[in-house]
Amino acid sequence: MKIIADENMPYVQQLFGDLGTIETVNGRELTAEQVSSADVLLVRSVTQVNQSLLQGNNQLKFVGSATIGTDHIDLDYLASRNIPFSNAPGCNATAVGEFAFIAMLELAQRFKSPLKGKVVGIVGAGNTGTAVAKCLAAYGIEVLLCDPVLEAKGDPRHFVSLDTLIDKCDVISLHVPITKTGQHKTWYLFDESRLNSLRENTWLLNCCRGEVIDNRALIKFKLQREDVKVVLDVWEGEPNPMAELVPFIEFCTPHIAGYSLEGKARGTYMLYQQLANVLNIKAENSMESLLPALWSEQVSVNEMVNERALIQLARFVYDLRDDDELFRKNFLNNQGFDHMRKNHKHRREFSALKVGNIGQTNVNWLSKLGFSGIEL
Repeated sequence: MKIIADENMPYVQQLFGDLGTIETVNGRELTAEQVSSADVLLVRSVTQVNQSLLQGNNQLKFVGSATIGTDHIDLDYLASRNIPFSNAPGCNATAVGEFAFIAMLELAQRFKSPLKGKVVGIVGAGNTGTAVAKCLAAYGIEVLLCDPVLEAKGDPRHFVSLDTLIDKCDVISLHVPITKTGQHKTWYLFDESRLNSLRENTWLLNCCRGEVIDNRALIKFKLQREDVKVVLDVWEGEPNPMAELVPFIEFCTPHIAGYSLEGKARGTYMLYQQLANVLNIKAENSMESLLPALWSEQVSVNEMVNERALIQLARFVYDLRDDDELFRKNFLNNQGFDHMRKNHKHRREFSALKVGNIGQTNVNWLSKLGFSGIEL
């Protein structure tokens, strides 16, 4: 069995190696000729899987995408050919949730404006938005949710309109899929008009898709509104961000909010499980065996006395400032954006760190944040 896999998808050899011959490819440049003899195709969001890519292949048994979204997949075409497909919903939700939470803490430190006491609005309450809300709730932050699609489907959580969220929130974090049509389209959801409606000193974070914010309008807006602080992990026109936008952004990263080792392993492992189901074989490998130990597995904290102590603990696992500095140095280089994504292998989740010797008052919420091994 021949398996074609994106070269940036981790742990493919460890999980799929016993099932066939693996050929790794550049997912952004994948051609129909490369795919023509594949039995299994494993991709990420940079690959458009459609009739044009697959029309020369008559033997494909499975397509898997290690992503939450499916906007890069022609699901109708796969269904018309009875090709099984699976994505990995929720695989990187924890990573994105922790990334957004850490970004908010970093903004709080940079501008000496504590996150504690702010109201945070989350636009898009699916897997990643829910993960952000979980972190914020653990820290005692008031959260407002906006998701008209889930609300219409009967989701029991309390939702507010986008206008209400903008009016009431100090921080807005975006976690929607990209949709170009319909009543609730998200393409340029934050256009010039909506950007101009932001409250003074709002923090705006985008960790979903670049085109949810009109980047040209954002440049124009920031020229007039220095008070609004912006964090962008995703960019219109990836992998070529608008160079003139970067200086206006507080923290810049190359679409890696979900790129924790745990999230990557989870995504690949979910596809491994689904392929095993399609082939009617037992999934012998375990996800836990894939992950290396954190460089320091345990840290003792006497007391979590303030927000500065919390951000120092978070930086022990992941320091956002490093990726921001790397982005500014390299994003204009030839294939710099994709190179940074490909080589982003250091990020871990809170669960990788055991925290010991803390006071009773901090045990519950640090545990709910995801830190493991909480001890008294």
